Amino acid sequence: MAASGKVIDLRNLLAERFQQIQLPATTYLSTGLSFFDQATNGGLPKGAITELISSHTSAGSASLIYALLQTAHRDRYFLALIDGRDSFDPSASGGLGNSRLRNLLWVRCGKAAEAIKAADLLLRDGNFPLVIVDLVLNAPNELRKIPQTSWYRLQRLVEAAPTACLVLTRQNMVGSAQLKIVLENLWTLDTFEEENAIARLRIRVQRSHLQISDSDIALRCQDSAARRPYLTEAS
Repeated sequence: MAASGKVIDLRNLLAERFQQIQLPATTYLSTGLSFFDQATNGGLPKGAITELISSHTSAGSASLIYALLQTAHRDRYFLALIDGRDSFDPSASGGLGNSRLRNLLWVRCGKAAEAIKAADLLLRDGNFPLVIVDLVLNAPNELRKIPQTSWYRLQRLVEAAPTACLVLTRQNMVGSAQLKIVLENLWTLDTFEEENAIARLRIRVQRSHLQISDSDIALRCQDSAARRPYLTEAS
């Protein structure tokens, strides 16, 4: 009973601390990145898990987090970042400033198992339109210990909430993900020093179990990427 009371108190504290305006009732949460939203037919699907696979060490996943945080500030909602390896660097946020960081709940974890528990709590809470679970830097042996039943439990939780759940991984591992996207970048230090490096982000839709078919997504990618089939890059 004592533990249950602490969970209720934490939920009430989150609701009070992160009050926000109601977002329009749409099926997708816009990322604010036109090339990403076009490739996914609208952005990140609500009520579903999206897995973003970043197989290369410098593929741009951190830059994407900063871009999503900027969009959250612009559209006046809060996002939760569950940091599986305590690797997020607020000082490297591309000049976002403290005002934009106010839109962030940063959950600092040391292990993947802690991140899964945090995701379970926040998806039950339902106060955040976007919950990001960053497992890119967690050790492979940690990730292998996460049972597939955990991912399906999180999928059931997010289905009941107006929330988009984005899981960042190093390799394909989330069996319940409704949408799987692969980052196709291999950036250097020079790339990160560019003023608008996010504009060079390249993504590939690997799998979609959403209402729109994979073939339709591929066609949209071809149109928006100017003869670069099934691959999108911001212009």
